[in-house]
Amino acid sequence: MSKKNSAAKLNVAEMNCRLGYLALYAHPMFAPLCWQSDLVRHDRNLCPPDGWAVVTDRGQIHVHPTRRAEKDEWVYVLAHCLLHLGFGHFQPHDDMAAWNTACDMFVTKFLHDLKFGTPPPLDYQPELFGQTEDRLYRQLCERGIPENARDYGIGGAHAYDMIADPVRPTAKDMASRLTGWSDAFGRGLSAAVTSAVNVVGGAQESLQAYESKRTLAQAARSWFISSYPLLGALATAFKIIEDAALCTRLNISVAAVDAEAREIYVNPNALLTDGEARFVLAHELLHVGLSHHTRAQGRDPFLWNVACDYVINDWLVEMHVGDLPRFGGMHDPTMRGESAETVYDRIVTDLRYHRKSITLRGVGVGDMIVDRIPDWWRIGDGLSLDEFYRRCLAQGLLWSQSDGRGLFPAGLVAEIEALSQPPIPWDVALAKWFDSYFAPLEKMRTYARPSRRQASTPDIPRPRWIPQPIAEDGRTFGVVLDTSGSMDRTLLAKALGAIASYSITHDVAAVRVVFCDAAAYDQGYMPPEVIAQRVAVRGGGGTVLQPAIDLLERAEDFPKDGPLLIITDGQCDRVRIWRDHAFLMPQGKSLPFAPKGEVFRIE
Repeated sequence: MSKKNSAAKLNVAEMNCRLGYLALYAHPMFAPLCWQSDLVRHDRNLCPPDGWAVVTDRGQIHVHPTRRAEKDEWVYVLAHCLLHLGFGHFQPHDDMAAWNTACDMFVTKFLHDLKFGTPPPLDYQPELFGQTEDRLYRQLCERGIPENARDYGIGGAHAYDMIADPVRPTAKDMASRLTGWSDAFGRGLSAAVTSAVNVVGGAQESLQAYESKRTLAQAARSWFISSYPLLGALATAFKIIEDAALCTRLNISVAAVDAEAREIYVNPNALLTDGEARFVLAHELLHVGLSHHTRAQGRDPFLWNVACDYVINDWLVEMHVGDLPRFGGMHDPTMRGESAETVYDRIVTDLRYHRKSITLRGVGVGDMIVDRIPDWWRIGDGLSLDEFYRRCLAQGLLWSQSDGRGLFPAGLVAEIEALSQPPIPWDVALAKWFDSYFAPLEKMRTYARPSRRQASTPDIPRPRWIPQPIAEDGRTFGVVLDTSGSMDRTLLAKALGAIASYSITHDVAAVRVVFCDAAAYDQGYMPPEVIAQRVAVRGGGGTVLQPAIDLLERAEDFPKDGPLLIITDGQCDRVRIWRDHAFLMPQGKSLPFAPKGEVFRIE
């Protein structure tokens, strides 16, 4: 190789090493340590021929003068040396080999968790370590140093990466140096945390960007992270996008939230005040934390958004979080204390008025950006993300209450606590509905002649328990079954199977059944276990439920207090029901009216 090529090779090696050191200077955690250390890279330095680098107790980092490596590899190696100084690893021990190995293992695990730099191609197993240097040291002294222990250091196969400087300092100088390195590392950690908060809050683009450009929306998010624990964890999960052109293209006049993409859009042309920015940001975060994007259950998306807005805005006004915006902020004190579901049932009675409601996004459009993929929130990543949002809000409430950070509306607390509990499966909820109408029968002792199955000894009376003869009178309920073509056969089978099972376990001998599509077909009383065998999905003709309900309410052979269970997919007419009732329908479907009875949704 010519001298020219050798010089070029050496220059590339030195350039990557210097770039790695400059990257550490730019990082807030390592910058204070870099200012107090020196990089030594001449041919007669203390680094072994097969090593990467060694660090002395004076803060000198001796790197291999000719080793070629990428910049990120040098970032890792030099950070390894600086952490030895920052953690105060230069301490005397009886077995310095074991102590150096323990420190190498600790630093390796720290850098692995930090995801900083690229480790050299060595046999690292950082998942094995989760202990302090002292505990690792004791284990190595008791069990011996493993053969691959040198892989965790960067000093080479025959040397360690922490060495004493040839000029020995006094004990006093050594103590002051250890304190100085620890203080510098402490300042670096504090600066790194501050930079991380600024990055999350949008004040910095990265940890290395020290110039802050903070808008009101970004300042509002920083305030939630630092001063409002209820929404602080949620605020860290979202990116704020303030692009006037993009907001115009998406028809966002003030703000909107995309829970799936974890983005909050704020239109800078809205010219929000500081208080309005906090209110808007809290509004969008509560939409996500309270799972409003998954709780629509087939309701009209815009009207559901409006109902949620009324509830959220009243809570924020009550908690004095920011200022209600001058436009796009719906607030009605008469709805205080009501859930979003209840408010929705109220506003659907006046569609002409509420269709013109102004949300934070604009007139007639909701500020919750709808899902791009149907049922995305019920599977895979969507399910995990929704659980993460709910957990953030639940933990924020717990921290706020433990710190005494003000009082919260009872409705908000109840919703957060309810969302933190696993939902009750539809079949369990349906079983509880049956329990409320059909209590266990009281049984009586009888010596009546047994059945012919005991014909071998017919004259021997045997005691047994039987229901009282009059207890089963009127023990029935009505089933109105939608058999139109829109009904899903699989869901229908699930519903009928559940009805048969619960009827048998609750000693319901017969069920009054009415099939309906465009007309009602009275099937009379049927044993619950044979209902599914008689059902035929007819198809076409639409679904009209009212005649079937009227038939059961007027039937002389049906008990006056007998409840009704209506099984439908929601594609039906409006109905009026005077007696106790419940609806059983598919997940994600809704009724074209506000139901008075319970609604069980089959998954």
